Amino acid sequence: HILCLFLCLSAYFCFLMTALGVTAGAHRLWSHRSYKAKLPLRIFLAAANSMAFQNDIYEWSRDHRVHHKYSETDADPHNARRGFFFSHIGWLFMRKHRDVIEKGRKLDFTDLLDDPVVRFQRKYYKSSVVLMCFVIPTFVPWYLWGESLWNAYFLASILRYTISLNVTWLVNSAAHMYGNRPYDKYINPRQNTFVTLGAIGEGFHNYHHTFPFDYSASELGLKFNPTTWFIDFMFWLGLVTDRKQAPKEMIEARKERTGDGSA
Repeated sequence: HILCLFLCLSAYFCFLMTALGVTAGAHRLWSHRSYKAKLPLRIFLAAANSMAFQNDIYEWSRDHRVHHKYSETDADPHNARRGFFFSHIGWLFMRKHRDVIEKGRKLDFTDLLDDPVVRFQRKYYKSSVVLMCFVIPTFVPWYLWGESLWNAYFLASILRYTISLNVTWLVNSAAHMYGNRPYDKYINPRQNTFVTLGAIGEGFHNYHHTFPFDYSASELGLKFNPTTWFIDFMFWLGLVTDRKQAPKEMIEARKERTGDGSA
C-alpha cells in the first residue's frame, strides 16, 4: 500500500509539472508575455512543456495567439462555435481551416524564436518528449522504490498524460460554452469552476479573454489559481520579474460596462 501511495504521488507530481509546463510556460509566459522569467525557470518550464507533449512551445504559442486574435471565427484553430467535440479534440484530427493559416501568417512570432530555450526545445522536441513524458515518469518509480515498470508506465506516464490532455482541452471546449460572463457578456469564453480545478487556474476564461495580458489569468484574491501561486513563488525566489496585471479600477469599469452582472 505504501508503494502504491508513492506511485500515486509520483503520478500527481508529474501531472502538476505537466500542467505548469502549459499554464505557466507555453500559455502565460510565451504566448502572452504576461511576465518575464530568468533562464533557469525557462529551462524548467520548457522541460515541463515537453512532459506535457502538446506540441512544442513555438507551435503551441503560435496557435494560441491566433486563437485569441480570431476567437470563435474560422481563423480560430479550435473554434467553439463548431461544437464541443471539435473544440475539445476534433480540431486535432482535421486539416486546419484555410483562414487559420492565412490569418495566422499575418501575426508576428519572431519573439518566440528569439528565445534560445524555445529554439532548443523545438530542435530536440521529439527526443525531449520521449525522455520527459514517458521515460522519466516510468523509470523514476522503478529505480527509487522498485515499482514495476508496467504500473509506473500506465499510471505515471499514460494515465497522467491522458488526463492532462483532456484537462487542457476543456479550456478550449467547456470554458468556451458553460459558465458565467461577469467581465464581457459579448464574447464566448466563460468562468468555469470545474475547468479551473482541473487546469490549476485556467478556468477563469471570461476574465482571461478580456484581460489576456494579466499574468494571473484571473482576478487576484482568494481565487483557486495554483499557477499564479507558482509564478508568485518564483517571483519571491527572484526568477520572475515584470508581472503584468489589470488594475482594479479597469476591471470594475469593464464589469460595469460589458459584464453580465453575475459578479
